[in-house]
Amino acid sequence: MSLFKKVSIVSCMALGLGMSASSFAEKIAIVGGKVHTVSAAGVIEEGTVLINEGRIQQVIEGTDVPSGYREIDARGKVVTPGFIGAYTSLGLEEVSMSAGVVDARTNEHPVSSVGAALDVQYAVNNDSTLIPITRIEGFTSAATALSHTGQLFQGQGAVISLATSFDSVMKPKAFMQIDVSNSGAEDNGGSRAAMWVAIHTIFEEVTFAQSYSLNPSEDWEGISSMADAKALIPVLKGEVPLLMKADRAADIAQILKLKQQYSDLNIVLVHGLEAWRLADELAAQKIPVIVNPEYNLPGGFDQLGATLENAARLHKAGVKVVIGMDTHNIRLATQHTGNAVANGLPHSAGIAALSINIAEIFGLDNEIGSLEPGKVADVVIWSGDPLEVTQTAVNVIIQGEEVEMTSRQTKLRDRYLKRDESVPVSYTRP
Repeated sequence: MSLFKKVSIVSCMALGLGMSASSFAEKIAIVGGKVHTVSAAGVIEEGTVLINEGRIQQVIEGTDVPSGYREIDARGKVVTPGFIGAYTSLGLEEVSMSAGVVDARTNEHPVSSVGAALDVQYAVNNDSTLIPITRIEGFTSAATALSHTGQLFQGQGAVISLATSFDSVMKPKAFMQIDVSNSGAEDNGGSRAAMWVAIHTIFEEVTFAQSYSLNPSEDWEGISSMADAKALIPVLKGEVPLLMKADRAADIAQILKLKQQYSDLNIVLVHGLEAWRLADELAAQKIPVIVNPEYNLPGGFDQLGATLENAARLHKAGVKVVIGMDTHNIRLATQHTGNAVANGLPHSAGIAALSINIAEIFGLDNEIGSLEPGKVADVVIWSGDPLEVTQTAVNVIIQGEEVEMTSRQTKLRDRYLKRDESVPVSYTRP
């Protein structure tokens, strides 16, 4: 073979490896399902979703399919955008507290004195067995972040795709996070009196540097390190969301005061078990809330107002509600949302809380979160209503490619659980 031919072949291979997965994605038509577009188009009772080159080409009423598409029959089923894990450590930990497989927790670091500079984009493990477990349950992307730093801030989180690619980070530095609940106070001076003084002092330092165009440099002498200050500049400008974890109404009131003082802050409340008590104030300041609607009993003295109606009350007041905060059991978010619907949250708001609302919070609503032409083809076909506990994801498509519906759990099940086919599944025991 001539040198020219060898070079040509190698060049073609290199170009091929550099192409995205969507470049090879086939044309798919999802036909006849009940389509929740989660957009102005609403719900189409019998519709067809056309996918081409990894993106949604068209969402139409009826079952007419142009030639050249592989059809997936969704008649009698429900079609939704891929759901999004709103607040997780997915890809950062495998077995909690087990050395070597946990990147969700950090120790003190010389570069970052208050934790703001820490960046999870470098720690995501695409081979985590938790990713396929989550993927086959209808979740196609997730926000992932550190779970604990022992410092004031819990670093910068990222939004990742749950596709099989090793280039899974969709948006690095997608948000900053801080815990101002009991646990946050315990880690930072042992009291809210110390923690909140530190927060205000750091924000004043960074604001001063901004106002005088003083980018943190070698002679920076703030409480936060130079790297921390640089990471916080886009947060104070409102370019990067600040996720603030709190449950107690008094803590949420402090968050509202912080927003009044720093009006550019793009704050998102996380957990917020007593958020319903300040629902009107949160709505007025346009602060979304990421909730776990399952809490009905207090787990501590900062959760005395926990109620199953938290999500419904927040939504009624006009607060943007998001559901889903877990790592090992993100799939339970659909069940939690179903329970929130049972306690007053409208069904459409429940679907939005798992999809478009999350995309909007992280500035990805032009790419994911709804079924609209031009968006990434993250689509899930369900056996029925995804908010019903008995229904499951049947087909999952990520970036225009249908994924294999297997995980470590399903493989273990198939290997060790020999089911008696003569009796219903409900009578089968492992």
